[in-house]
Amino acid sequence: MSGCKYWFILLLIICADIHGAQAQQTLTLKEAIRTAVNNYGTIRAKSSYAEAAKNSVVQAKRDYLPNLNISAQQDYGTINGQNGPLYGFGGLAAASSGAPLPDQNWNAAFGGLYLTNINWDFFAFGRAKEKIKTAQAVAARDTKDWQQEIFQQEVKVAAAYLNLVAAQKLTLSYQKNLNRADTFRKVVVTRVKNGLSAGVDSAQANAEVSGARIALTRAVDFEQQQSNLLAQLMGIPAQPFSLDTFFVSRVPALFSDTIPLDNHPVLQWYKSRIAVSDEQAKYARTLMYPAFSLVGVLQARGSGFEPSYGPGNLNAFSHDYWNGIKPTRTNYLIGVGVTWNLAQPLRISRQVKSQQQISKGLQAEYELADQQLKAQLQLSDTKITNALSNYNEVPFQVKAASDAFLQKSVLYRNGLTNLVDVTQALYTLIRAETDRDIAYSNVWQALLLKASATGDFSLFEKEL
Repeated sequence: MSGCKYWFILLLIICADIHGAQAQQTLTLKEAIRTAVNNYGTIRAKSSYAEAAKNSVVQAKRDYLPNLNISAQQDYGTINGQNGPLYGFGGLAAASSGAPLPDQNWNAAFGGLYLTNINWDFFAFGRAKEKIKTAQAVAARDTKDWQQEIFQQEVKVAAAYLNLVAAQKLTLSYQKNLNRADTFRKVVVTRVKNGLSAGVDSAQANAEVSGARIALTRAVDFEQQQSNLLAQLMGIPAQPFSLDTFFVSRVPALFSDTIPLDNHPVLQWYKSRIAVSDEQAKYARTLMYPAFSLVGVLQARGSGFEPSYGPGNLNAFSHDYWNGIKPTRTNYLIGVGVTWNLAQPLRISRQVKSQQQISKGLQAEYELADQQLKAQLQLSDTKITNALSNYNEVPFQVKAASDAFLQKSVLYRNGLTNLVDVTQALYTLIRAETDRDIAYSNVWQALLLKASATGDFSLFEKEL
């Protein structure tokens, strides 16, 4: 029985280790970007807006089709007619027709009306065409907005990923610093106990360990913040990440060639906004002109009242349902008409000028964005140069600081220097190690800044 318990416990431990390994599966930068593009709420929302705009284009094209209405009604009522003027205000008057009678009577019969109507604005000086173009411009704008949102999200996720990699490396460096400080504290305590160093050295060493522990806590806190930010940008719950840090240890291919910004997703979006405003102005201008319409009507009507029904023959009607609703008279009408609101040009002219001013404002926004991107592109080249300089220099800094700390430690153990010199060497070493961690990340951050400025994320992605 005890043997079975042993194997059962061992199996549980193995399963727990497998689960932990799966939970800490390495997250690559490409996987993080792909997850963000699929999950992030703003991207999914703008994707829906783009699809909605495409459907609006189809709707605009179908709006040009003629209106075809069919109608049928079957009624029962009287037909007392009366001579006199009448305006059917709001459609609230009855449409009963019959000869005027000298007295009111309540003779009633069934009646039916069957109607087919077609109405088509076949020519309106390009109004339908401009409406379609406006809808297409809106669809293009929303699609560009969705694409630039994806691009910006890719840049944000990549930056957050690099920041988290740097934060994790800083945490490791501060952990090493704490271990060094604690190890050296033990050396100091031993020397103090043996009377080889002053008692104040022990207190100072304890203070250095506490300071190293606080610095480590701050580093862990910063790492947790960056991890939380990355989870938010990926659209997933906050969780610890095991990241791929191999690519950060090498230098990517850095391009210094001048790249045109015309195809930048952000600039393309600004251009599409201007195009929408211009098309709206063109469409509004067509509203100044008349519309030519083609109309056609086919009407059939039935009545339970005979044609001879009148003051001298009030019995010429039938209560029979079929005789009342059966069509006995048919009429048709075909015509061409024109409608022009002469006051419309006065109103629309102001609307057109207003839309033109909006286009100028959008053009100014485009020029500002273009100027900012050019400045960012120039800055990225400077940052690449500086990042490479630091990347090449930092190994010498780390080695020199490490050698200095080792020498000071050996001298202190042999009573040839004081604790202040050792502490200063320790500070220099941790600063060199943190500079190294940041320098490695800054090279990739500089490349990411250049990709962001050029609008070509593949410059960064293909180096992963």
